[in-house]
Amino acid sequence: MPQDHTEAVRWWKKAADQGDADAQFSLGSAYYFGKGVPQDHTEAVRWWKKAADQGNADAQERMGVAYHLGEGVPQDHTEAVRWYKKAADQGLAAAQFSLGSAYDEGEGVPQDHTEAVRWYKKAADQGLARAQFNLCRAYHLGEGVPQDDAEAVRWLRKAADQGVAKAQALLGAAYDQGEGVPKDKAKAYLWANLAAAISKDAEDDSYSKLRDSTAAKLSPGQRSAIQERCRRWMNVFEKRQGQEP
Repeated sequence: MPQDHTEAVRWWKKAADQGDADAQFSLGSAYYFGKGVPQDHTEAVRWWKKAADQGNADAQERMGVAYHLGEGVPQDHTEAVRWYKKAADQGLAAAQFSLGSAYDEGEGVPQDHTEAVRWYKKAADQGLARAQFNLCRAYHLGEGVPQDDAEAVRWLRKAADQGVAKAQALLGAAYDQGEGVPKDKAKAYLWANLAAAISKDAEDDSYSKLRDSTAAKLSPGQRSAIQERCRRWMNVFEKRQGQEP
């Protein structure tokens, strides 16, 4: 069946008008992104609110984002936190991360790095890469937890394994300098090479500079073997990305 956003919206509207929370959430998202209907953030929030009031965690998280950014509603960080908390308490990782960020930055709640780490940990344990990355930063800086470079690297590795280029670059640098891990020239080049390959930021050449500096410490044979490992890793990663909705 050919993809047809307009037809999808027509059916979501029928179900949404009958009070179906999932359809209300989907209809709100259609208005937010302008798929099948003209983009309209106010209308998006109207439908998300209907779903959120029925306990739909995804809609509650989107209400938090709307209030955080001031899209379709006046910007209100306190209200954003209220909606994030509803979704986070239902176990939604994205909301747990956003709630952690609110505590980290002191937006809508008093700044509290310990509470930030608590919510980041919940999201990180569900595999959310950006929460894993923020936990790494917390352990590295000793914010909300005792400073611990080894623990920082453990969380950094989890984010790097999921293809976060910044995490891969930092992991490469950690192996290069021996920070939180033993020095390892091969692993330094491996992660630096992956970061340069996966980065979408053409303006930032720091990844390629790290790749080149770590490469210079290895023999041609060592570099060739690692490059082959990187190609295999990228093949698996790209297939996994293609399977995600």
